[in-house]
Amino acid sequence: MPVDAKLNLYPFRLTEEQEQLRKEIRDFAAREIAPHVMEWDEAGEFPLKTVKKLGEMGLLGVIFPQEYGGAGMGYVDYVLAIEELSAVDGSVGITVAAHNSLGTNHIFIAGNEAQRRKYIPRLASGEWIAAWGLTEPGSGSDASGAKTTAVRKGDRYILNGSKIFITNGHYADATVVIAVTDKTKGTHGLSAFVVEKGTKGFRAGKKENKLGLRASNTSELIFEDCEIPAENLIGNEGEGFVDAMRVLDGGRISIAALSLGIARGALDAALKYVKERRQFGKAIAEFQGIQWKLADMATELDAARLLTQRAAVLKDAGLKITRESAMAKLFASEVACKICEEGVQLHGGYGFIKDYPAEKFYRDVKLCTIGEGTSEIQRMVIAREILKVHPSRG
Repeated sequence: MPVDAKLNLYPFRLTEEQEQLRKEIRDFAAREIAPHVMEWDEAGEFPLKTVKKLGEMGLLGVIFPQEYGGAGMGYVDYVLAIEELSAVDGSVGITVAAHNSLGTNHIFIAGNEAQRRKYIPRLASGEWIAAWGLTEPGSGSDASGAKTTAVRKGDRYILNGSKIFITNGHYADATVVIAVTDKTKGTHGLSAFVVEKGTKGFRAGKKENKLGLRASNTSELIFEDCEIPAENLIGNEGEGFVDAMRVLDGGRISIAALSLGIARGALDAALKYVKERRQFGKAIAEFQGIQWKLADMATELDAARLLTQRAAVLKDAGLKITRESAMAKLFASEVACKICEEGVQLHGGYGFIKDYPAEKFYRDVKLCTIGEGTSEIQRMVIAREILKVHPSRG
């Protein structure tokens, strides 16, 4: 039984609809995902059929209005969904998160009405899958170092360059790409474009062989004289980076939720194990040293959930959440790494073998401190935001 099955671990009472949503996702994950987790992980297999079923459930359009074919839910519901999926398999959680928070959301936030009408219904239903391309081989945390270019020629843009570490890269039908349109302006010379699968000069390259989240597809994207219509520009030319930062504010909530799910899965597995494992004539759960570890794990998980749900509530209220989402992502991801490490430790030698789930949670969770801005970047963002509130008085 999951650790929160009988406890309200949320900072407020969930509505009946939210409780029902959580139950539906939990049941689906137990039925459709759990039996295949290690099979997908070992093979590095992207569970396309399962992802499509999530689209039928409305989970690929959780945060988008019903007028665009979305589920019309908020970020609180979204956090619940990502946590429930990730508690069973983080690969599925991050697939859904990248699709919603990054690729589709960039179109929703910065796209014009025609672009929203064209793309979001297909993406929200799961007919299409979305990806988002910002990172390059020489441009990670420093987006101003991007080399992928988009040159305007009449009513077309010509894209050249490459992106790496792109979630859903091989399976995306619509990819939002950040490219340089004016190299003299740094981040203010970056623009965003949507590129459809099958466009001449555009292809997915190397599939990454990863430590964890192996059933999530991560790949390189290559652009070689890739021509797209000028109407595929999302937002205004030169504002792609600004819009990307707005996208990441919401995206960091989803990575915090991913962290919560993976950590909760690790804690569930640890609780089950310590109740069953016997040493010195009794279950190891009876030893104080074990109990203190469990207490710390549960407390830190709750604290991370509080920060994450705070950011989600503020996001749903339409407030600026740059600081709050960075705090949630930073704390949840780092706490999740600690919880998953303790989960392995509590299993002893069994935590190091694939017959038990502890090792997979441990492998999967590390990405949470890296993706959508490293912990170091989150600290920079938080510091910048709090210094704005407390300016120097000279």
